[in-house]
Amino acid sequence: MLTRFVLFLLLAMFVARALWRLIDGIVEGARGPSTPQRGVPMVRDPVCGTFVVPARAITIVDGRTTVSFCSESCRDKYRARTA
Repeated sequence: MLTRFVLFLLLAMFVARALWRLIDGIVEGARGPSTPQRGVPMVRDPVCGTFVVPARAITIVDGRTTVSFCSESCRDKYRARTA
């Protein structure tokens, strides 16, 4: 009996999360595109090669150079590689 309740609870949580993500996606899509304006210079992530808008990039200073990343995981990989 307890096992069924736990399984039902897990299923309910999964369905609630799926519905939340669906609604969040619809709301975000209704706001319009979040692409940068034309002509905005972008920087390239040295780990994965993704181009990132400088305002949204995660940056670190490596010596005298500012290095930009698309995500924290790329930043951490870069730090591990250069350490």
